[in-house]
Amino acid sequence: MALKSKLGGAVGLLALMGAFQPAAAEELTVAYFLEWPMPFQYAKAKGLYDEALGMKVNWVSFDTGTAMSAAMASGDVQIAVSQGVPPFVVATSAGQDLQIVDVAVSYSENDNCVVAEKLEIDKDSASELAGKKVGVPIGTAAHYGFLKQMEHFGVDIGTMDIVDMAPADGAAAFAQGSLEMVCGWGGALRRMKEHGNVLLTGAEKEELGILVFDVTSAPADFIAEESDTLSKFLKVTADANAMWNSGDNTAEMLPVIAKDAGMSEDDTSSTMATFVFPSVEDQLSAKWLGGGSQEFMKGVAEVFVNAGSIPSARDSYDGAVDTSALGAAANM
Repeated sequence: MALKSKLGGAVGLLALMGAFQPAAAEELTVAYFLEWPMPFQYAKAKGLYDEALGMKVNWVSFDTGTAMSAAMASGDVQIAVSQGVPPFVVATSAGQDLQIVDVAVSYSENDNCVVAEKLEIDKDSASELAGKKVGVPIGTAAHYGFLKQMEHFGVDIGTMDIVDMAPADGAAAFAQGSLEMVCGWGGALRRMKEHGNVLLTGAEKEELGILVFDVTSAPADFIAEESDTLSKFLKVTADANAMWNSGDNTAEMLPVIAKDAGMSEDDTSSTMATFVFPSVEDQLSAKWLGGGSQEFMKGVAEVFVNAGSIPSARDSYDGAVDTSALGAAANM
């Protein structure tokens, strides 16, 4: 009230609000993962997003896609890069108004569950996992993969001691022998494999319909109000993907991406070798955002409902995808 009085009442307050609005629009906050190397990080490190958008882009790292959803719900983050589909489904099924704006990466080999080597359990003896203690990042792609694999092997998850753990924490606990099975992705998954084995390869999981891909997501109101900003952002991402996919810029891009991801160049190279970065044309096709992703999300939601992880699914996830900004980026 003292500030309002000094400014001469409501007129002064409105003037102050008007003065603040441009400053607020001059910055953007984007969520991403460390130890998850992607071409966009080359553009991030080189300042190409700031240049293209004409504003400062702040980058904040997260441990899980569920944490990204919470940050977007609070308004602290406007865009999440490489959010897993399962955490996105959990959030939107609960009523959070988020939408997918592009397919960030497909990576069936880089998200999995690992069984402690001392147990000597493989896919032929997976039934022995009943009653075991498992570290799983709940509501993530790894959680979905875990549920589908246990369903495939006929293991009743009700008999298991399931602990909600971020991949990095799960990997540490697994190394200490505190867990008998653990699930995760990226650098954490590499560390998990040092102490155990996977039950199914990426190709074997895909045969069971366990697709693993991440998306770029944003709140619906941000997409509607800042469509031009979002299109420019997606254009920079698409250009970085195209640079990487060409295979002609690896020597230039790899060290930059590795440094930004907090990884060695060797680990970055081996990780990215298991990644697929679809072109904009592919992303807009029926396989991905033209219908395939929407159908897949419905399936993910139903698995989570059956497992008791979420109370209900949406009738359709068609409204959870908005390709308008990506379409505009394709024409820039």
